[in-house]
Amino acid sequence: MTTDKLAESKAFYTQILNFGITFENEFYLLLHTPDKKTNLVFLLPNHPSQQPLFQEPFNGKGMFLTIEVDVIYEETKKKGVEIVIDIRDEVWGDRHFAIQDPNGIGIDIVRYSEPVTD
Repeated sequence: MTTDKLAESKAFYTQILNFGITFENEFYLLLHTPDKKTNLVFLLPNHPSQQPLFQEPFNGKGMFLTIEVDVIYEETKKKGVEIVIDIRDEVWGDRHFAIQDPNGIGIDIVRYSEPVTD
């Protein structure tokens, strides 16, 4: 994601979602999920070291992340994070809630399960 909110993104993902820092410098932030299986990258817009394709800033719309974890709802609330979609069970089996990062990205925190059939 190309954004001028590197510090805010770093704080959010490391303090709220327990991501780790793989690498960072003044214009680039590479994070990893707690299990180290997935990476997330943040880059300052219009940085001269990057090709034009990677310079356009993200506009905050049309993107969301889904993170499959055991539900951490109460822990997230205790950290003072605004819950955008309250915790709920869906008919297709998922239990989830949603929050939003400093860039406007919706984050769906989900525990996947089989649907309950009668």
